[in-house]
Amino acid sequence: MRGVRMAQRKGFLVLVSLILFLMGASSITVAEDYDLQFFLGKVSAREDEVSKKERTGLLNRIDGVLGEIQKIHEKLTETLQVGEVEFRYQERRLWMSKMDSDARSIETGIQQLKLLKEKPTHLVASIQLYKSLKDLASNLNAYNNLPPFCALVGDLASEVELWADPVFYRIYLLPLANLKEAVVKPPPEVKPPSKDKKVNVKGKKPQVPPSR
Repeated sequence: MRGVRMAQRKGFLVLVSLILFLMGASSITVAEDYDLQFFLGKVSAREDEVSKKERTGLLNRIDGVLGEIQKIHEKLTETLQVGEVEFRYQERRLWMSKMDSDARSIETGIQQLKLLKEKPTHLVASIQLYKSLKDLASNLNAYNNLPPFCALVGDLASEVELWADPVFYRIYLLPLANLKEAVVKPPPEVKPPSKDKKVNVKGKKPQVPPSR
């Protein structure tokens, strides 16, 4: 009898473990479905409102994009510093300046993204993250005009541009800004009715002009 109970208990634990595994696998699959094409489809369909899970998926995807940009940035900086590509002094300073700006944009983006994961309705963090993505997309497009850098950047430039605008702007930033504006906007002022007629003082009769 005891052996039967032990077997039933083990079978129950195995069943619970299997259910938990399938639930975890299901959540991972759902998260993976939130790719760039998924959000671009929402933008095309003018579906500006997204669920809480979709917003989380969007932030996670952007987190991954920032990680890719960080890796490419390290390779670009190394390529420029080791002198594999010959540039004039002014050109080298220009590209180094852009890469320094990228480093700041990446750091800002990571910080604001972390803040948004804790406080999804933080408008300032959303604006700063959007600006960081736009600045990074602009510089990545500039690198694509040079053969040595183009081989490292590839399609990432256009991908980052799409993540910034229209996806993040249309689906996250704009609805959040509209929501904040609706909350902050004061109610319309109600004006008191105009007093066109004179009100008689209590106890006094209106004066009648004398007859002629």
